[in-house]
Amino acid sequence: MATYIKTTRDGRRVEVIGLAVTLDGKPESMEVNEVLTHPRKAQIQHSAPEATHVAGRIALTRSEAQAAREALYANQARFAQDPRYAAARFQAAINSKAWQEGIE
Repeated sequence: MATYIKTTRDGRRVEVIGLAVTLDGKPESMEVNEVLTHPRKAQIQHSAPEATHVAGRIALTRSEAQAAREALYANQARFAQDPRYAAARFQAAINSKAWQEGIE
């Protein structure tokens, strides 16, 4: 199930699919972060002054970030209740750790 968040200026769809925020159906990030704590805060604020949050390379406004977080949390809760998705949860945790460490 996909939750639509927005369409980028160049026409790509930003959605939450499963445990990730996606850009045109390709996973971009598994979390939404505040711009204020991002290491490239100045560059983000310069290129997207309306952004308060980011999901990978995607700049989000406060309302878009809230919608994305709510969809991620709902999907995580659904996955957590289904034992068939245990392997997917472990892989998601591994991927999240790798992305945090800059390994792609």
